[in-house]
Amino acid sequence: MRIGFAPALFFTASALTWSEREHIRHIRNRYVPGFRNTFDNYLQYAPAVATYGLKLAGVRGRNKWPRTLLSHAASLAIMTAVVNSIKYTARVERPDASTRNSFPSGHTATAFANATLLHKEYGDVNPIYSISSYASATFVAFGRSLNNRHWVPDILAGAGIGILSTQLGYFFIDKIYHNRGDNLSLFSRFESSGTPSFLTVRVGSAVAMHNLLAYPGTGADAPTRPGLEAGFEGAWFTGPRWGVGGECAFVTFAVDPSEEMAVDAARPERGHMRLQAQSVGTVNMSVGPYFAVEPGERWVLIAKANVGLAFAAKGTVTAEPAHDTRDLQRELSLYTYEPQTAWMGGVGASMTYKFRDELGVTLYTDYHYARPSVRITYTNPDRPEEQIRSASQVRTFDYLSAGLRLTAFF
Repeated sequence: MRIGFAPALFFTASALTWSEREHIRHIRNRYVPGFRNTFDNYLQYAPAVATYGLKLAGVRGRNKWPRTLLSHAASLAIMTAVVNSIKYTARVERPDASTRNSFPSGHTATAFANATLLHKEYGDVNPIYSISSYASATFVAFGRSLNNRHWVPDILAGAGIGILSTQLGYFFIDKIYHNRGDNLSLFSRFESSGTPSFLTVRVGSAVAMHNLLAYPGTGADAPTRPGLEAGFEGAWFTGPRWGVGGECAFVTFAVDPSEEMAVDAARPERGHMRLQAQSVGTVNMSVGPYFAVEPGERWVLIAKANVGLAFAAKGTVTAEPAHDTRDLQRELSLYTYEPQTAWMGGVGASMTYKFRDELGVTLYTDYHYARPSVRITYTNPDRPEEQIRSASQVRTFDYLSAGLRLTAFF
């Protein structure tokens, strides 16, 4: 049951996102259309390198050398056989149309197989190894999508295959070895630093306090709906109270359309239309001081005040015809908006329950504030690449977020 739970979640997610793969790729093309980087070719091996590096350094893990090597070899053999069998049977074309072996992602499968290796060998020594290994595998997965080499369902299926392959590899080798060749009774556990230093992965919801956009010509803001926030955060504490840390988070908000308006104010009988803006998205990177107190034996309360930069994505505003419109038969691109990079400040607080000495679940809430300049560029509806004129306005962009984090202490 435990062997297949996480892979089953990935396989289910792959199936559920299959019909949306073009839409998800459209989001990638909007934010980073020219992204090209080869880091995913090398990062997929990082957890395996870390595993053997720790063994060479004399850090005891779950197994001794022979058993680890056999378990890893069995895992990679299973993973390679499964991935290639599906690749050259399904023959799904890649997003960049280069070949027809997209599904599933071999890079992602390798990354998650190696991440599970590090988790198996050293996750019980210190959970920071598990979190860092799966974080690196996740970066590989993102890299495959950002580089336009795989659809999201390919990546999700690859992650599931990678985890399942290592689980099965260890399962079969454990049956052969039984209790020989392991260190389960001799673990050299790392002692905690005695401080609340942490690394965390978080996901939550966000509510904009002000609307970042306005619909020109309507006299009204573009209403922003609650959105999604996800990211990484960590802090290093020199003592039990004070530390310094930072975060990298992505937040996106959907935008409601404008009220219906006449296509031609002088001739309302020509019908009506609505303006619709693409979603607002930013990447926030910030650093600052952290303060911690422990109100109970397994509880940690942390407050922070960070400052950094907010990087926003360019978007398009289109005119959508209403049902009574004859003269406007299709969506037309009217103008683009481009928030400029701006300073962002934020404060936040979190409460963590440590269900293990080095691992906890955290409830957090943050507030972020920025004042970016938004450049509006009007385009020719028939030729969107042709710019007519542009203008800029400074807008308040602030939001509250709340959610959960998985926190590893070290």
